[in-house]
Amino acid sequence: MPITSVALIFGGRSAEHEISIISAKSIAGNIDKERYGVTPLYISHDGTWYLDGIARDILNFDLAAILRNASLEKASSTIKEMVRKAGQQPFDNDFRSAGIDVAFPALHGSYGEDGRIQGFLDTCGIPYTGCGVLASALTMDKALTKLCVADAGIDVAPSITFFTADYHTDPQTVAAGIEEKFAYPFFVKPSSLGSSVGISKVNHSGELSAALETACSLDTKVLVEKAITGREIEIAVLGNDNPVASVCGEIEPGSDFYDYQDKYIDNKAKLFIPARIPEELQEKVRRTALKAYKALGCRGMSRIDFFVDEKTGSVVLNEVNTIPGFTDISMFPMLMEASGTGFRELTDRLLQLALETGR
Repeated sequence: MPITSVALIFGGRSAEHEISIISAKSIAGNIDKERYGVTPLYISHDGTWYLDGIARDILNFDLAAILRNASLEKASSTIKEMVRKAGQQPFDNDFRSAGIDVAFPALHGSYGEDGRIQGFLDTCGIPYTGCGVLASALTMDKALTKLCVADAGIDVAPSITFFTADYHTDPQTVAAGIEEKFAYPFFVKPSSLGSSVGISKVNHSGELSAALETACSLDTKVLVEKAITGREIEIAVLGNDNPVASVCGEIEPGSDFYDYQDKYIDNKAKLFIPARIPEELQEKVRRTALKAYKALGCRGMSRIDFFVDEKTGSVVLNEVNTIPGFTDISMFPMLMEASGTGFRELTDRLLQLALETGR
């Protein structure tokens, strides 16, 4: 059987650059080398593409250790220095001449999970894992995701959105409108970032200004959302026309909520697979996840997150991630493994789903 050449794309221009590198390292370690040849394709912080060479060096680098023992800034500067010293010529984006058969984007957040890389690969005629342009762009915007799934009859948290430009023009009016709409606590989120980057839980009026400034510094649109009581339940969905949902997983945050620090650095959150909710409620969550997946036009994979109240039976969609984390502590591969699909089989299935679509 001929070897299929896979471009593993990672890094990128988003705030989740370093997490993308760690995800890619895990993916590379779990691809069947007898079936696939992996060529690392690194996108630097400034958007420069590098094929193999420094890309392979970064892929093999233990960035996770720096994040655990130092800081995000230290990790970022270390990678930038590696690129500078390498002095490698950028990739010319000629995938066909490079012998690439299929791409595996491990890019989280803006410029990777939002439809832009998907559209570029479509233009180049290269199949790729995960969702297409429309679903990627739609689910990256939390506000638009809520509108779409609500139209499909799925419950979402009450929310309002505003534009950063309007906040900068009249911050007092925006803040007053938020306080009129919501009682404390509530969440302030950049509309189009992942990994909980820039999200603040606002417990009282003294915290509102800083939360708004943080979100507005990261995105042009901001979502303010009522805090929902319930267990944090996640579902992995895999497939194209006939997707399947994993068992339910539950996250018990190690801090006030499951933020970036808790996800990738402190590692204090507790994970429960299966989730600690009744079987009939788990089935309801799985059905709702598949309904959302189809309503949003997802293909390949997504991780769909909910708040679930076992007392009332309510299932409230939180967000959808079309390129979920693939680190060694990420829920998507762990949920799939608990459902009978190990990490190596998962990477194979994702690549086969990509080739199946012919994108």
